[in-house]
Amino acid sequence: MSKPITTPQLTPDHTELVILSLLREGPSYGYAISKLVAARSEEAFKVGPSQLYPLLTKLEKQGLVETDWEEIKAKSAGPDDNGRKRKWYKLSAKGQRRLQQRIEAHQRFTSIINSFIAGSEATGAVA
Repeated sequence: MSKPITTPQLTPDHTELVILSLLREGPSYGYAISKLVAARSEEAFKVGPSQLYPLLTKLEKQGLVETDWEEIKAKSAGPDDNGRKRKWYKLSAKGQRRLQQRIEAHQRFTSIINSFIAGSEATGAVA
């Protein structure tokens, strides 16, 4: 009986690559980022608040993302009512350079792994 195929887990480096890639497309806020990760991966990857917000904070401290705040008011709120705050994240120039490094490292890693897969298929090798 063969083992079931499991869904791969995002490593911290892969999570950073995914988040920076999404922010390259435009500014976003935490909840929307987590929804995009799930949607793009067809629910294979989920980045919950306990993983996402510490990463975004780290990226901000490293200067890889810039932030801005927006006040969101309920439709029923009056002009003097305070709204809730939403923090927006935007990829910085330094973040764009880091993203390119992450992309290149990922492509190199994938190429190396593929050389093993292609090599075993071409030779008919069996473990």
